[in-house]
Amino acid sequence: MLIFASYGDVFHAIARNKEVVHTYEGHKARIHLLQPFGDHVISVDIANVLIVWDIQSEEEYLQVTFDKATFAVSAILHPSTYLNKILLGSEQGGLQLWNIRSNKLLYSFPGWGLGITTLAQAPAVDVIAVGLVSGHIIIHNIKFDETLMKFQQDWGPITAISFRTDGHPVMAAGSPVGHIALWDLEEKKLMSQMRNAHSTAVAGMSFVPGEPLLITNGADNAIRVWIFDGPGGTGRVLRSRMGHSAPPTKIRYHGQNGEQILSAGQDGTLQSFSTVHERFNKSLGRGSINKKKSKKKGLQHDTMALPPITAFASEVAHQNDWDGIVACHQGYITCTTWNYQKTSMGTHKLRPEEFSKNKPIDIYATAVDITTCGNFAVIGMSTGQVDVYNMQSGIHRGRYGRERAHEGSIRGVAVDGLNQLTITAGSDGLIKFWKFKAKDLVHSTDLSSSPSGILLHRDSGILGIAFDDFSISVLDIETWKIVRKFSGHHGRINDMTFSPDGRWLITSSMDCTIKTWDLPSGCLIDCFLLDSAAVSLTMSPTGDFLASAHVDDLGIYLWSNRSLYSLVSLRPLPADYEPSVVTLPGTCPLQDGDVAEGEDKCDEMVEYDSPEQLGEQLVTLSLLPESRWKNLLSLDVIKKKNKPREPPKVPKSAPFFIPTVPGLIPRYAAPEQENDTQSKVVNIGVLAQKSDFYVHLEEALSTNEYAASLNLLKDLGPSSIEIELRSLAPEGGGSLEVMLSFLRMIGMMLNKKYNFELAQAYLALFLKLHLKIISSEPSLLEEISRLSMQLEETWIHLRTLFNQSLCVLTYMKSALL
Repeated sequence: MLIFASYGDVFHAIARNKEVVHTYEGHKARIHLLQPFGDHVISVDIANVLIVWDIQSEEEYLQVTFDKATFAVSAILHPSTYLNKILLGSEQGGLQLWNIRSNKLLYSFPGWGLGITTLAQAPAVDVIAVGLVSGHIIIHNIKFDETLMKFQQDWGPITAISFRTDGHPVMAAGSPVGHIALWDLEEKKLMSQMRNAHSTAVAGMSFVPGEPLLITNGADNAIRVWIFDGPGGTGRVLRSRMGHSAPPTKIRYHGQNGEQILSAGQDGTLQSFSTVHERFNKSLGRGSINKKKSKKKGLQHDTMALPPITAFASEVAHQNDWDGIVACHQGYITCTTWNYQKTSMGTHKLRPEEFSKNKPIDIYATAVDITTCGNFAVIGMSTGQVDVYNMQSGIHRGRYGRERAHEGSIRGVAVDGLNQLTITAGSDGLIKFWKFKAKDLVHSTDLSSSPSGILLHRDSGILGIAFDDFSISVLDIETWKIVRKFSGHHGRINDMTFSPDGRWLITSSMDCTIKTWDLPSGCLIDCFLLDSAAVSLTMSPTGDFLASAHVDDLGIYLWSNRSLYSLVSLRPLPADYEPSVVTLPGTCPLQDGDVAEGEDKCDEMVEYDSPEQLGEQLVTLSLLPESRWKNLLSLDVIKKKNKPREPPKVPKSAPFFIPTVPGLIPRYAAPEQENDTQSKVVNIGVLAQKSDFYVHLEEALSTNEYAASLNLLKDLGPSSIEIELRSLAPEGGGSLEVMLSFLRMIGMMLNKKYNFELAQAYLALFLKLHLKIISSEPSLLEEISRLSMQLEETWIHLRTLFNQSLCVLTYMKSALL
């Protein structure tokens, strides 16, 4: 149910391979031995302190301290059927059998005078295997304290022992050089050897119970499953998972689906890692000068191995037909090709013809690129030469410049998406643009400093340039001009990558920061600090992940693009921004506290609350739908259309409804008192009741505040607006003063230039309803003439702007561009 894992002086219990359920703290030194023991777990540290823990409560059950001079614990084992007992091995060679429950030493075995490295339980009860530093393996009966058999390996100390339990009397033993020996326990002799099972020491080994399967792992960052199904008893690899045994130096996404990452490591291998599942991982192997000779000599004595890859370029076009990857090696003049489909090194070795016989020490390849069609590779040298090779045949197809393209070393080469331009950058501070086919120089740009590397985004034609003075420039290859300059790193820039749409440039530096620059705005929009510097970066072609490789770190880390699934503020960071240290991504889910802390630190998106009017000089429309104001003049026509042909019939048994007040916002009507006798006398006071809109207009005559009146009118529907405007006239229960107040409200709206379309609609309806009264009243006529001038002035200004825009649009449509 649980996996126990230790680091430093702490160890954890992990459930379901991902969730930490228990943490055990109490050791003062590094833990080097763990032994699950029923409901308990035993841990031993290098200070020789043994602690027995209760798994569920995380409490110490027992603590025993041993004298390091006489008994330094180096191995631990629980013998089968020995209740509450553990067997401890020491560096001095002795063994001790302890009862954990009673905390008693039951028996001491004298040993063999040599340090014990490992203990393993044999399939037989009372029998254990003891591995010694001398390479001896002792099969010992602990019940009678007698040795049953003895074996010896010549490869150094025994690192791991395991027994087959599927009916074959076989014992496997590991060694520090990576070999595995298989011993026949019946014949008491060596059955077979599995040489170079790992390139480093075999750290752990275990036969699957009842199966002919052996699982091994080592410090070469590999875990392998071996199956014993062939003649001779030798195992073959059934399946394996492996990474780099030395830190990666360069990583790049391969293809356009964003599922494979090519990685070159200091161990000299080129590997492909899948972001979907580990079973799709591939190893393209180690570079070799002569593959046949390398196979004969083996891993340990291979003098034909090539140095680690420093730069490579890959393309998926034609990768089924010929090699699709080209790589240059550290301090080596020859570039190699690799085949992704065959997962092996390719057939061609690309180097200039003049160096085909003699290989100079001080000349080497520094930069490579491959065309989008996959037909050509462009290689830059430390002498300033830039050569073109055919990927299918490996033939040299030309050189840029008469003898060399640059005076100094080549720092970067790139080919555009249409094979029209080749761009080269040299340590002489020049960026040169060449015709790809004709090899002629088109343009040369002098830079302010010496470039350390270049990166081309082929789709948008922008070139990122990193300089030795830690600054970054972005150059447009169409105009040959620097369009952006960024500064802010305080260490050498290790790598750069563009987002798929070319809007972001992400850079990593030796100052342990990763920065994201927004190219359209020219600002820094993201920056975070890490414990170790990122040596290489690559952004997924689909934009979902950023992959990074770090100093002295074997893994490749994936960073998720938050802008794809949440609202992220892309505001520019201030000049004095201090980035916080971010932990590297892991497979373990974050605890609740970590999540909350991360949410506090993240820059939340501030919602923009738009003001009612952006500027007083701008004509602003309301946010009301057209149905609320567009048909105010046509209400009588609409009513005629919608008039029912016959009066509505009351249903026989109407269901109960709570009465509501008519309007756009539903409100419940106040309950009415039922009177026994219904009066037939009409109440004049009810008819003469003033509306809220009418009252606010009356108040505005003295206060000159029309905002409340306008808000009330905006909440009403078209029919209600018509009723309100009809009631302003004297025959509808209104007055001339209120009509004047309404016209002043319209004037206020035209002055402030907001709710412009509402002012037009309300005024048009008002004029339609009350034209006779207005024409007979001088005060109203005077206000109307003032409004007419305001309207004309605003409309002339708007019409001029409309005409200008229409003219430009017509010209753009008809002009021959």
